[in-house]
Amino acid sequence: MDFVPAIKSGFQNYVNFSGRSCRSAFWFWVLFTFVVSIVANIVDTAVIGMPILGLIWSLAVILPSIAVGVRRLHDLDKSGWWYLINLVPLIGWIVFIVWACTKGTDGANPFGPDPLGGQAAAPATP
Repeated sequence: MDFVPAIKSGFQNYVNFSGRSCRSAFWFWVLFTFVVSIVANIVDTAVIGMPILGLIWSLAVILPSIAVGVRRLHDLDKSGWWYLINLVPLIGWIVFIVWACTKGTDGANPFGPDPLGGQAAAPATP
């Protein structure tokens, strides 16, 4: 997935915690929110003198960021509840980053079809 479609997907599915999100969509979302945060903080410091824009931006993207992270875990065939591992300082963050860098499952999984359009899982035979 390219940069602009990844950002559009992040905002269009901002409270959608079902489905899957590929690695590129997740990391492009992280890059976008990080860059905008830096710009907002620079503008806050230079123009306003108070962290107003940075705070507004953080509040605006907190739910979409969690949703993209949960969908990324779904791509790895993990429950979205594993997102709470981020509450564990350092070790939890490292584990989540490793998972976010890991290739998702090929084909469909219980959370939905492959976001990259890979081969669908073969139907079970009786």
